[in-house]
Amino acid sequence: MIPLDQLTKGEQATIETIETDQLPLKLIEMGCLPGNSISLIQKAPFNDPLYLKIDESHLAIRKETAQHIFVRLIK
Repeated sequence: MIPLDQLTKGEQATIETIETDQLPLKLIEMGCLPGNSISLIQKAPFNDPLYLKIDESHLAIRKETAQHIFVRLIK
């Protein structure tokens, strides 16, 4: 498992665990839950924020937030 902020552009993963006390409720409502697929579409300059696709939702989150989401790469 690696933190979400360690993904590189185009990589796909499955969310394994999240630290819910560190995650805004809005992200959970948008599908940021264990078992959902996630892929990194783009990183902004200086790697913050990250533009992601979670299932069929697209969203941007800060690197600081992404460090509390742990994923397993899909090979």
